[in-house]
Amino acid sequence: MLTQHLLTMKKRTKIILIIVFVLLGAVSYFAYMIYTITAGSEKLTGKVEAVPDAFNTNLPITKGFADWPNWRGPAFDGKSATTGIKTDWNDGLKKLWQVDFLCQDKATASWAAPVVQGNRLIVPGRDMDNDLLFCLNSETGELIWKGSYAATAETSHGPGARATPCIDSTFVYSFGRSGDLVCWQLLDGKQVWRKNIKDQGGVEPQWGFSSSPFIFGNKVIVQGGGTALVLAYDKITGDLIWKSLEGEAGYSASVSITIDNEQLLLVYHAKALSCLDSENGKELWRVPWETDYGVNASTPLVDGNIVFHTSGYGMGGQAILAKKDSYKLLWKNKVIAAQHSDPILIDGYIYSYSGESSRNTGDFKCVELKTGKEMWSTDKIGWGTTTFADGHLICQDIKGNVFLVKPNPSKFELVGEIKTAIEKVTNPAWTVPVVANGKLYLRYLQRLVCYDLMP
Repeated sequence: MLTQHLLTMKKRTKIILIIVFVLLGAVSYFAYMIYTITAGSEKLTGKVEAVPDAFNTNLPITKGFADWPNWRGPAFDGKSATTGIKTDWNDGLKKLWQVDFLCQDKATASWAAPVVQGNRLIVPGRDMDNDLLFCLNSETGELIWKGSYAATAETSHGPGARATPCIDSTFVYSFGRSGDLVCWQLLDGKQVWRKNIKDQGGVEPQWGFSSSPFIFGNKVIVQGGGTALVLAYDKITGDLIWKSLEGEAGYSASVSITIDNEQLLLVYHAKALSCLDSENGKELWRVPWETDYGVNASTPLVDGNIVFHTSGYGMGGQAILAKKDSYKLLWKNKVIAAQHSDPILIDGYIYSYSGESSRNTGDFKCVELKTGKEMWSTDKIGWGTTTFADGHLICQDIKGNVFLVKPNPSKFELVGEIKTAIEKVTNPAWTVPVVANGKLYLRYLQRLVCYDLMP
């Protein structure tokens, strides 16, 4: 009996120890996740190459048939002008090139998407002490030039850039997470001017400055927060033209809307969606919209004078009818609650991921723009980001898998998929896929992969 009792005690002790270790492991994991989300940086995994020494700044600048010069493409709507893409993905897509040097060292995560004009591809990077900007040959991946400047950066989700650069004529504009707005020469990467928006009263939000530079006439516009919620700089000289509003910056890119033949500015900041006069920054109206943590990160969708905007954290989305001095609510619901995945409008229907980015278990949905009616929803393609090319949606989940979807308001149509289009993804692959001049560019931390989309 004593022996049996001792065996029973040992078994119970073993079970208790296993439970304790499991609980300690779970607590450690969640503590690590909380640290990474609030203060830490996703560590680089897989191959990290040294930055090449050979530059080729003499390569003449060209233009392509379907360039992608700024955030969300030439019309700021997530749509590429590329046509004739390969839609049979049974044998995958041909990989043209891959680089693994955009981020250096271990904790230098950068998420910004590339932009492309002809033979030049611009993409931000980071090392421990500097913001980096790379110009690659879009055809071969070879380095044309590298720009850098010293910048002290916090590490919540990495010190690297979130904002996508913008190519405008012979210049490139980049915006670092610490507030450095920089104009570079597209030809050779020489700095034209550099401003830090904190000098104008800007205050960095928790996850860093993130609004992609928006070229509006002679101005380049970003969000600054603090006493400089929105700033407009002269794109040639870097001189401040105006600053407007006070409050916490959001994480969204600004876009324009045309009302009564006048172009106005839409800014999705931490507390609201505001419409500004682009000439002087005067606020014309605002739609209150306050999420947890001040995260308004998706880009407002504009269709004529209808604007749809959405956020996560249980907020959902709404459509408004915009006028110059006011707006009218069309509908509001929680069908689409996109944390930082941008919706795409096709033939009057919104196609968008919905849900939080921490898990690959979101929903992809189709919603009628005018009514907010959900047409269908699927959980077959995880959670991720979307772009559009040649009548198809190209969706990438946070695991690096890519899906080809045919837009159809009647049903979900999966045309093709490529598993692990990005290799060795251990952290969320948040960066949106970019389609330019018949090529698909996928970015994950230090890695940039180029696929041929043409048959």
